[in-house]
Amino acid sequence: MEPIYLSSIIDMLGITNPITRDFPIASLTPLEQGGSEDISYIDQPKYFALLSSSQVGAVLVRERDYLAHKELFPPHIQALFVPNPHLAFAKLSQCFAISEFANPLEPTLYDPSKPTDSQSAHIHPSAQIMQGVHIGDGVHIGARTCIMPGVVLSDGVHIGDDCKIYPNVVIYRQSIIGDRVNIHAGSVIGSDGFGYAHTDSGEHCKIEHNGIVKIGDDVEIGASVTIDRAVFGVTMIKRGSKIDNLVQIGHNCIIGENSLLVSQVGLAGSTTTGRNVIMGGQAGTGGHIHIGDFVQIAGRGAVGKNLPPHTKWGGHPLMPLDEWMKFYVSLRRMLKKS
Repeated sequence: MEPIYLSSIIDMLGITNPITRDFPIASLTPLEQGGSEDISYIDQPKYFALLSSSQVGAVLVRERDYLAHKELFPPHIQALFVPNPHLAFAKLSQCFAISEFANPLEPTLYDPSKPTDSQSAHIHPSAQIMQGVHIGDGVHIGARTCIMPGVVLSDGVHIGDDCKIYPNVVIYRQSIIGDRVNIHAGSVIGSDGFGYAHTDSGEHCKIEHNGIVKIGDDVEIGASVTIDRAVFGVTMIKRGSKIDNLVQIGHNCIIGENSLLVSQVGLAGSTTTGRNVIMGGQAGTGGHIHIGDFVQIAGRGAVGKNLPPHTKWGGHPLMPLDEWMKFYVSLRRMLKKS
């Protein structure tokens, strides 16, 4: 892909001030992760504090917000004035969208009668690949791993040793699957997250998700689970976690080691957990929430705030589990008396 220069996107994004340094844009990143040829954006005041340690080359920002925080901008970061930084970021993300297959017009159906496919996939001789598996370029499949019928592995997928990928699983591009991982039928790993910016007229502009999903060793993922890839960076399921059927995990979530997510749990984007967290059926979280180590959340618990480690919670609104159980019993008694 030809490089995209900062000077070439001024009109597309509606940048209203002259640029001070032109450069080929390497990627879109968070403020804390980028380099001198990366672009980030700020649409909330709390993020201005990150500027002092950031190495990005440019930041999309409202002019009034820049003027209010001008002293926080280091000399190496140029401010790009736009009316809506989130919308400008969404439009720019579409210039960096990555396709699932290098040649989508010619998908390759794996033929077990051949020693290897004609493409650049690396398949260990002891791996078992069944009929009807689609394998993209650069796919790695480890020793003794079994890939069952109807599986789709997009470009750059890496699957470790001793894994079982059950029928009709779809693993999107560049996802990383560790060793001894089981993924049950119909699950989707690495699909786009649910992210849109909104225009003044009410239209929804898609934010391209160019990150990946990484699944640690000894993870088991049930049937019809969806795990969204990150906007940038990684959505991560850490070692030893077990995920029941019909669970939804949003973009940029991080699930700690040995956690248990029961059926129909739903995690909004950027939810993070410590180790050994247990979430009962139909429990859910809002976005950008952290759940501490060894926390337990009862079924249908609605998590709207950070939770400290070694605690138990339930209910909606969420409250300590003992308190919620007492409240529920008292409520039933009141209803019986009425």
